[in-house]
Amino acid sequence: MKASEIFNVLQQFAPPTYQESYDNSGLQVGDPNAEINSALLSLDFTEEVLDEALARGCQLIIAHHPIIFSGLKSISGRSYVERVILKAIKNDLVLFAAHTNLDNMRQGVNQIICNKLKLNNTRILQPLKGSLRKLYTYAPESCADKVREALFAAGGGHIGHYSECAFSSNGIGTFKADHSAKPVIGSAGGPREHVAEQKIEVIYPKHLEQHLLQALFATHEYETVAYELVSLENENAEIGAGMIGELEHPMAEVEFLSFLKDTMHCACIRHTTLLGKPIKTVALCGGSGSFLLKDALQNKADIFITGDYKYHQFFDADRRLIIADIGHYESEQYTPELLQMIIAKKLPNFATLLSQTKTNPINYFF
Repeated sequence: MKASEIFNVLQQFAPPTYQESYDNSGLQVGDPNAEINSALLSLDFTEEVLDEALARGCQLIIAHHPIIFSGLKSISGRSYVERVILKAIKNDLVLFAAHTNLDNMRQGVNQIICNKLKLNNTRILQPLKGSLRKLYTYAPESCADKVREALFAAGGGHIGHYSECAFSSNGIGTFKADHSAKPVIGSAGGPREHVAEQKIEVIYPKHLEQHLLQALFATHEYETVAYELVSLENENAEIGAGMIGELEHPMAEVEFLSFLKDTMHCACIRHTTLLGKPIKTVALCGGSGSFLLKDALQNKADIFITGDYKYHQFFDADRRLIIADIGHYESEQYTPELLQMIIAKKLPNFATLLSQTKTNPINYFF
């Protein structure tokens, strides 16, 4: 199997267009056309992870965190980043990362944390704006149904738990074909035509735009198709940062912190002052999520779980909720399992191995 086939599966689940501007998800090192028999899944790229891949016969390593974040002016082995790249090239290893695009998916990194914590009624904490668009097109009644079906098949018309959503209105379209045209209705150089048409409106996520346009052009009867594309400011409930959900039964604060520590295998949890009230609504963000505190408060979370909190940021809780910093690595440690599930669903016969190398750079002294 070619490496690019595996990349396509991951990018269909988490389109690269939804990665953050600072990010560098995707192919890091290697040939996308390389033949791959098995892949090692890890949170990070380190020299030890590459050694493990070689020992276990894996030609591909898929990690959550990219190894290349900024431009490199030389690759001489002076840093661990350069050494990883050199070792990968020398050993014909392919390195691929799925980072913030995977974070921002409804069923992505944060959902698997919710699953581990057994949260119900989960939803995106900060839904993404500007990722939805609407297509308007005009079709004669003879092909309107065919056009609608094609747009649905291409991924248009999904709103929340509903599919095949569209709006149609009837009207009269006019056109006059010049002498070079090849009209389906009327004749080249003929008089103005008046045709009963339907205006079809379909919403879609922006990464599917080319698929919808290809479907439209392939099924529409007209030589020149009239259409409009409009960006929407609607929130996209399927894409965004963080998650929030509810425990089935409220838990006392100390009881929940103990459950959190055990479930996420934390050496310790840094947290703000306990407030003396039960924990029911839980907001969370894998990795560095301090930017979501306002959203957690607006959604009336009892606790906000993330990593990489700084000293002064803890004051922002202001006794309105508990901030619990479980660590960056700890919050994202189940991401390789998620990658394995995504690949297995589409490529059940492809071998994926979970890395046994602990890549957490932080150690704790007790």
